[in-house]
Amino acid sequence: MSQPETVASLSFEAAMRELEEIVGALEKGNVDLDKSIALYERGEILKKHCDALLKSAEARIEKIVQGADGAAKSVAPLDVE
Repeated sequence: MSQPETVASLSFEAAMRELEEIVGALEKGNVDLDKSIALYERGEILKKHCDALLKSAEARIEKIVQGADGAAKSVAPLDVE
């Protein structure tokens, strides 16, 4: 596992990698109870961070509306449900 970092400073990819490592360790079952609980808590924080980063990315995505000539005419925000 990587060195613990402040979750807020992690990129989406780094947070997902660490989350995958945590899931793998918990699935193997080779971790004592206290460590398992700590890993689970860290995993929850990482999951929330990834969710927030994804929502932020979705909010920034714009779809391009093309004119009849195929050129970009305008942009509109992506419909986020």
